[in-house]
Amino acid sequence: MPTLNRRTLLAAPASLAVARAAHAQTFPDRPIRLVLPYAPGGVVDTVGRVIAQGLTEKLGQSVVAENRSGAGGVVGADYVAKSPADGYVQLLIDPALIINPSLQQQVPYDVFRDFRPISIVTSSPLVLVVSPSVPAQTIAEFIALVRANKGRYSYASAGVGTTPHLAGEMFSLRTGGDATHVPYRGIAAGFADMMTGQVQFSFSSIAGARGLVADGKLKALATTGARRSAAFPDLSTMQEAGMDGFVVDLWLALLAPAATPDPIIARMNAAVTEVLREPATIASLARVGVEPRGTSSAEAATMLRAEFDTWRKLIADARITL
Repeated sequence: MPTLNRRTLLAAPASLAVARAAHAQTFPDRPIRLVLPYAPGGVVDTVGRVIAQGLTEKLGQSVVAENRSGAGGVVGADYVAKSPADGYVQLLIDPALIINPSLQQQVPYDVFRDFRPISIVTSSPLVLVVSPSVPAQTIAEFIALVRANKGRYSYASAGVGTTPHLAGEMFSLRTGGDATHVPYRGIAAGFADMMTGQVQFSFSSIAGARGLVADGKLKALATTGARRSAAFPDLSTMQEAGMDGFVVDLWLALLAPAATPDPIIARMNAAVTEVLREPATIASLARVGVEPRGTSSAEAATMLRAEFDTWRKLIADARITL
């Protein structure tokens, strides 16, 4: 068995660095797996498949969307965090990534140690919808109603710790309305109770609510973006309604394992940016109320940290637990 001398040991990291650089220059030379940490049919799944198709065309290699659901996104995120950092396993995920560590006692990944952002791929504000029985036609009227009827209003979500739930808690805290959270296994059941007046309002994804609003079964009052939504251009934002800083974005981020080399991150970032500029991509995303975004890796990292801090404070202030 050969003896490992000091020169051999010092040369090992350098050899590894050279090997990684060579690998990055040929990337990708085989299919890439895009992990979607939820069951098929939701926004992450829909957007993920649009992006996977676009990336396949841009990279010249198959990008295969793969659903790995469980524990509110934790199962899929943990799988990617522990995958080889060679660019061939990536993750598309929503704000659950940075919400779960503040909500759950044990999460098997560290957002800032185990992942490297490639880009914030898309943005989508939530829309505040109310039951037809609610006697408010504007967001200002609804805020006044909630404040004047403390503890009498309730709101639906698809579960504790989801972005719509946290938006509802933010609204309750900001209005002082002490609204009651009613979690459902799926938001469709919540919408059914809203239509009959058992629950009064919800912060919903645009994709989930747009059809019911168009049919007159729910009333849309405001959106939660930093600017007005193309899906509801006539609705004011929560900020325009006087709630400064009330911005809730159902963003989707593309991430890789933390040690993924710079050239691979840059290659993926450039490819995603190109995909998001394609008219076909823009049209496909618009159908589910999602807007293309695209950021640098550094911008994505800064935004994830800011979002983590925002939701951690809200969860503590509202005393939210599972």
